[in-house]
Amino acid sequence: MIRFTAARYDEIAKRIGYSFKDRALLRHALTHASSQRKHDHYERLEFLGDRVLGLVVAEYLFKTYPKHREGLMSARHSQLVRGDICAEAGKALALSDFIVIGQGGRNRGLSVNATIMGDVVEALIAAIYLDGGLETARHFILSNWHPFLTSRNTVEKDAKTFLQEWALGRSLPIPAYSVVSREGPEHAPIFVVAVQVAGRDSIQGKGKNKRVAEQDAAVRFLARENIRT
Repeated sequence: MIRFTAARYDEIAKRIGYSFKDRALLRHALTHASSQRKHDHYERLEFLGDRVLGLVVAEYLFKTYPKHREGLMSARHSQLVRGDICAEAGKALALSDFIVIGQGGRNRGLSVNATIMGDVVEALIAAIYLDGGLETARHFILSNWHPFLTSRNTVEKDAKTFLQEWALGRSLPIPAYSVVSREGPEHAPIFVVAVQVAGRDSIQGKGKNKRVAEQDAAVRFLARENIRT
């Protein structure tokens, strides 16, 4: 079990470039629900961090690309706030060194995967926002998202749009998405969505809402069919 000593708090501050006034916020952001400490984990913070990230990225796109239409900005936005992008940012900061998973989770073989890493980064954004304000959170996001903001790979059309245009270009019906299941607690649901393209096997994706799950399903379809990897 990782212990949050004064030295560890200092180490994290150096890693993320911010020193918390309220260290409990930082501890919560880095603690998985398997710790079984009531409200002492990242799920509620993740909810807020997702919104702060979305706002900062939307503002960045609005100001940086004054001639871009709403549709293109929306596509870029959906790419930049994806869970796997958050996970990449967390991996670059080596946050796995500090993430706490409870004994029960470890007994089930739970480890710091991309989903947990992405959730932790969103929670960390919320913690920084609550502790240091929006400007501090904006600085953290723009600093750590710089590789993605300037990469062509994250400004291409989002997977769902790309798949629809691919299908229409082959005179196929528009891909159909359907909710397979909704799991998890009310405040942090996980949606499973299937996408069906005529003549191809369906494939499922997951996400914290239907939009994200649809994008994930489209990404998986494109990769499986070697359309866009």
